[in-house]
Amino acid sequence: MRKLLNVLYVTTPESYLSRDGENVVIKVNNSEIFRMPIHNLEGIICFGYTGASPSLMALCAERNVGLSFLSENGHFYARVTGKTSGNVLLRREQYRKADKPEESLKIASNCILAKIANSRTVLKRAVRDHEGVVEAAKLIKVSEGLTYKIERVERCLNLDELRGIEGDAAKEYYSVFDELILCQKETFYMQERTRRPPKDNMNALLSFLYTILAHDVQSALESVGLDPYVGFLHRDRPGRASLALDLMEELRPYLADRVALTLINRRQISENGFVQKESGGIIMDKDTRKQVLSMWQKRKQEKITHPFLNEKVEVGLIPYIQALLLARFLRGDLEGYPPFLWK
Repeated sequence: MRKLLNVLYVTTPESYLSRDGENVVIKVNNSEIFRMPIHNLEGIICFGYTGASPSLMALCAERNVGLSFLSENGHFYARVTGKTSGNVLLRREQYRKADKPEESLKIASNCILAKIANSRTVLKRAVRDHEGVVEAAKLIKVSEGLTYKIERVERCLNLDELRGIEGDAAKEYYSVFDELILCQKETFYMQERTRRPPKDNMNALLSFLYTILAHDVQSALESVGLDPYVGFLHRDRPGRASLALDLMEELRPYLADRVALTLINRRQISENGFVQKESGGIIMDKDTRKQVLSMWQKRKQEKITHPFLNEKVEVGLIPYIQALLLARFLRGDLEGYPPFLWK
């Protein structure tokens, strides 16, 4: 199993990344402010306008360290990668299954079933942990509706039907997400899920966390030799890591949504860290991004008993475990892909 290392988040727009031997060096106005050996990193994510030397890009590619460039609010721009690696037989099997709708449906259905089930668990835990504070009847009703959606997933016949079920389930889930926000409700609320750009603070926070999760999942897929750009539910599109989007679906509620709610309900972030742009979209300021990323890293260090392996693992390893399980299924070592089901 791949060791859980560090992801370096560069949030200062004036930063310039360069290489000094085997070290990553960050400079601001030609003054060095940070240095770290490349072997201590598994990824580098840069927010805003950040430059990087060709020499550093080459070092990252050689050491299989993902180097990604994102906008201030987490919109993906580009990713630097090296030569394609991994088992060619594994990727050929991935491509074969992706080209067969019936095979794609088997894998995609498991991902979406787990996403809906994990969303239902989020709601059920809110009722259990905050009875008398949340509107329990509303959450229970949506939970029951999600149970019905799970049954529909198990019976669905094609990918288009599956996408429709997933969309309906997500709409129901987000319709009561506001009930899960227990503090700062005047400035953090969820009326509906909005993207590109997010229209309120809650949506801006979720979009940011989903982008970070997608990066982690893509790195995990690459580490086991899978092609992150060829998916089963999300179809091929230039520049889109479709398989990473597939695999992250089941992890959204447990990883990203819970971190967002914790940050707000514990008042670790506030409305002061969010700025509305002229376009109407909302972005986070530099200090708030740092706070969110710090919480994300702490969350990844926590431990959980993996539901399929039945072993204690760091939360940050879950994307790598799921990528490995998917690879084992594609190789024929497992009868089906076992998604992450939060208990």
